[in-house]
Amino acid sequence: MEFLAEYGYAGLFICSFLAATLLPLGSEIVLGVLLASGCNPFLLVGIATAGNVMGSLVNYGVGIQGGNWIMTNMFRLSDIEIASAESRFRRYGNGVLLFAWVPVVGDPITVVAGILKTDLRIFILLVTTGKFLRYLLVMAASAYI
Repeated sequence: MEFLAEYGYAGLFICSFLAATLLPLGSEIVLGVLLASGCNPFLLVGIATAGNVMGSLVNYGVGIQGGNWIMTNMFRLSDIEIASAESRFRRYGNGVLLFAWVPVVGDPITVVAGILKTDLRIFILLVTTGKFLRYLLVMAASAYI
């Protein structure tokens, strides 16, 4: 337990941060292990949320700085596919940012928000809300497992 208390919180933050970037990682397992070990559950949810939101901010910055290049060269999306994603984002509005936590589609949503230069305050509010509620749900579910 001492090891987890010493390194678990920092490890969760790093894992949550990386999981929110375009890297294919998840942070729920780390959160679950730390919850099972008796670490402070509300502190864990706060740390996981903070790390995950900061990772999404990196994606947002990538979108602002060169999102179209990344989408076409790294993800091999055509201009038509990018335009379609932007169109969907505009159609459904900023509310889609509440789903930035969803695997596979969440990270590109945050990049597209950067490409479209979504208001940063709205971005942070909606992304934080969605990610916090997801981690809160993971915490609640882990109590019954």
